[in-house]
Amino acid sequence: MANPLASVTDLSVFYGDAQALWDVSFEVYEGEVFSIIGSNGSGKSTILRTLAGLTRPSSGRVDFEGKRIDGKGAVDVVSLGISLVPEGRGLFSTMTALENLELGAFSKRARSQKDESLKWVFELFPHITGRQRQAAGKMSGGEQQMLAIGRALMARPKLLMLDEPSLGLAPLVVRTVFEIIATLKAQGVTILLVEQNIHQALKIADRACVIKTGRITMTGKGNELLADPEVRKAYMGSL
Repeated sequence: MANPLASVTDLSVFYGDAQALWDVSFEVYEGEVFSIIGSNGSGKSTILRTLAGLTRPSSGRVDFEGKRIDGKGAVDVVSLGISLVPEGRGLFSTMTALENLELGAFSKRARSQKDESLKWVFELFPHITGRQRQAAGKMSGGEQQMLAIGRALMARPKLLMLDEPSLGLAPLVVRTVFEIIATLKAQGVTILLVEQNIHQALKIADRACVIKTGRITMTGKGNELLADPEVRKAYMGSL
C-alpha cells in the first residue's frame, strides 16, 4: 500500500487536567474520504484541531507527506496543504462572501492560483456566485456552510478537514452538502470528515473509525462499519 498522506500516531491531548484523547492512531490516504464518527464530546473535533495546529498534543505525533508537523502552528499547517472547515464555520460575518473566499487564498502557494480557485469554487457552489457582494452574516445557514467549504478550498488543500458540516442544517441542505463532498471526492480531494450524521458519514467514507470518550474503538471500511451491529446499536438514533 502507498504511504499515507497523513498519519496520527499515539496522539494524546489534554485541556488543563482533563484528558481529551488517549493514544489515538489512524492514517489517511490520498484521494480517500476518511470519516471519524462518535457521539458529542467524544474527541472528534480535538483531533481535527490538533492536525490543524490549533491544539498541541501532550504526546504522540502527526505526520503529513512523511514529515512531522505536530509542532507547527496553524499558519504553517495551512501553507503545507491542510485546510479546516471548523464547526460553526468561523466566517467573517461583516465581510462579503467574496472577501471571505479571497482570505482563504492567503498562502503564497494559494495566491498564485486565486483566480483559478475562485472559478472552481463558483462552479461547485453556483448559488454563491450571485451572493458575492452579500455580507456572510446575512446568508442562510446552508449558504454559510458552502461559503466556509469554499473558503477552505481556496487554499488548494491536499487534505480538506470538515468538522460537522451538516450540523444545524435542514435535511435538504444536508443532502446538498454531502453531494458536494461526493463531488470533491470524485475530483480527487482527500477529505477527513468528522460528522454526527453517522449514516451519511459512513455511506460516503472509504474508511472510518469510531471514537468513544477519546479512544478509537473500531476502524474499518465505511460500508463495513455501517453494517456492523455494534455501530448500529450504539448510534441507532443517528441512523
